[in-house]
This record gives sequence, C-alpha cells and structure tokens, in this order.
Amino acid sequence: MKSAYELAMERLEKASPSISLTDDQRKEIAEIDSIYRAKIAEKEVFLKDQIRKAQNAGKFDEVESLQRQLVAEIRRLREDCEEKKERLRASFAK
Repeated sequence: MKSAYELAMERLEKASPSISLTDDQRKEIAEIDSIYRAKIAEKEVFLKDQIRKAQNAGKFDEVESLQRQLVAEIRRLREDCEEKKERLRASFAK
C-alpha cells in the first residue's frame, strides 16, 4: 500500500513531469546562482556599512530605514534569481 506522500508525488509527476538536466544546463543554473550570491553579498556589505555608520552617528531612524532597505533588496534579488532560473528551465523543456 502506498503512502499519501507517494500518491501525491505520482500525481505531481503526472501534472508536471520532471525534467532531467544536462551538466551544461546545471552549470548555467549554477552560474545564475553564483552571480546573484555575489550581488546579494555586495548589497549586504554596502548597506551593513551604512547601517554601522548611522548607528555610530546615533541616527536610529536611518538605521531602521537602511535595515528595511537591506531586507527588501535581498528579497528582490532572490526573486530575480529564481525568475531567471525558471525562465532558463522553461527554455530547457522546449
């Protein structure tokens, strides 16, 4: 008898079959990941430095604003990364 998980996985496979990727395709996806990790790290370094400067200057409103900006920038970059990877995967399926 199959578990609920196994049944769900079978239904999912029927609805959208999985695509096996070649090594070159995996490298392309890994390259996108690498680029976006670098962009995120760059934003973190820059904004954390700005946050530290604002904290040292006692500008706590600015600190809060910069922290929100950091979170928003990281979220946006991660979403962009996933969107690019999905477009790339869709092109592989064709």
